[in-house]
Amino acid sequence: MIAFDEMHAADGAVRDSYRSYAEWLQTIPEAVTARKREEADLLFHRIGITFAVYGEDAGTERLIPFDIVPRIIAAQEWQRIEQGLRQRVQALNAFLHDVYHDQEILKAGRIPAPQVLGNSQYRKEMQGVSVAGKIYAHVAGIDLVRAGEGEYYVLEDNLRTPSGVSYMLEDRKMMMRLFPEIFTRMAIAPVEHYPDLLLENLRSVAQQGVANPNVVLLTPGQFNSAYFEHAFLAQQMGIELVEGNDLFVRDDTVFMRTTQGPQRVDVIYRRIDDDFLDPLAFRKDSVLGVPGLFNAYRAGRVTLANAVGTGIADDKAMYIHVPEMIRFYCGEEPILSNVPTWELSKADDRKYVLEHLAELVVKEVHGSGGYGMLVGPTSSKAEIESFRAKILATPGNYIAQPTLSLSTCPTYVENGIAPRHIDLRPYVLSGKEVSMVPGGLTRVALKEGSLVVNSSQGGGTKDTWVLEN
Repeated sequence: MIAFDEMHAADGAVRDSYRSYAEWLQTIPEAVTARKREEADLLFHRIGITFAVYGEDAGTERLIPFDIVPRIIAAQEWQRIEQGLRQRVQALNAFLHDVYHDQEILKAGRIPAPQVLGNSQYRKEMQGVSVAGKIYAHVAGIDLVRAGEGEYYVLEDNLRTPSGVSYMLEDRKMMMRLFPEIFTRMAIAPVEHYPDLLLENLRSVAQQGVANPNVVLLTPGQFNSAYFEHAFLAQQMGIELVEGNDLFVRDDTVFMRTTQGPQRVDVIYRRIDDDFLDPLAFRKDSVLGVPGLFNAYRAGRVTLANAVGTGIADDKAMYIHVPEMIRFYCGEEPILSNVPTWELSKADDRKYVLEHLAELVVKEVHGSGGYGMLVGPTSSKAEIESFRAKILATPGNYIAQPTLSLSTCPTYVENGIAPRHIDLRPYVLSGKEVSMVPGGLTRVALKEGSLVVNSSQGGGTKDTWVLEN
């Protein structure tokens, strides 16, 4: 299967969206390009944009590779993507509210109730809890892949604590610093206002009657793989970065410890998983959370973004049902398609997948970061047989999808410029309104032939340019 080349048509001609960039690139000597790449690496090291990979030696951190060839999206193309993202996130928020209240979609038989209520990501503690504006996924990172001209597919929905937006922002700053002249030649939509949009979005979901809501960002701490992003976003929004022991609950109200005494907290942008938020409500051994936080949340005295229990909507077992959610809640056909998916809990699907493991991608329904998956075409026979045993032991833990030929974008590698596979993670903000910046984080699989773009698996990032005309 030949991958769709984002920059070049089948006859080698440069696509319209890349034409101005390609003409400019031809004027840049190779020595200048090499120097700019070195400068980018040095600056990223200096800023501290690193990613801790779990499972490696303690204390090791890896620089996320940055590629200086941007991914460019035409204005009309982005318009359709944005429409599809708005529709999808609207349906996911409606599903979350419904599942924790009247469960109409389950009663109608549109999604099997056991798949939801028996799922480990379903939080029975959230049943009947009202959240501000009926918004659960205030920040959603929707992963898109392109398999052909105009053919964008949603690969997965990230609704718990989606990460990576700081790399989107830093990639743009880096490109503007290295190549300011190209931004005067091309009308590229800005992304640097994302922190302002995010803060506005968070403030809009504070409890009614709060005139000047106090927003904080709750981090697990400096040993978390995304700590750079937590600190970066807090600084960019001008809000406090706090850990669990910086907060306490009194009379179902959350306070922050300050040198001037306790200060009430109205909205918590939390980057801690549900299990660790409150040792009184969830994992008793958690030292990361805030005792009593969930009671304050249930009482409507604080907003958590994203809401507790959003994991049920981004679990890969629920991904299959998102098109049906769109039909049920929006009364529309999905604008963005899902990747065809087999449910291994179903005997017929399982039989087909087991017979075609070498051709398919198999994922754990609760997995993330590229872990717990099999990419059949690039796996050895021993790896395939080992995975077969896992599937047979717990088939309900897996889904399978065809191996999509992800689109490619020219990328600087050791031997010069070569095509590498990419995906795109736009960030959708939901509050009183749904908003997003044009573009998102383009991740690139730097290994030749690899389809795994995750930073934790050696992937890199590119700046994403949405053209304004």
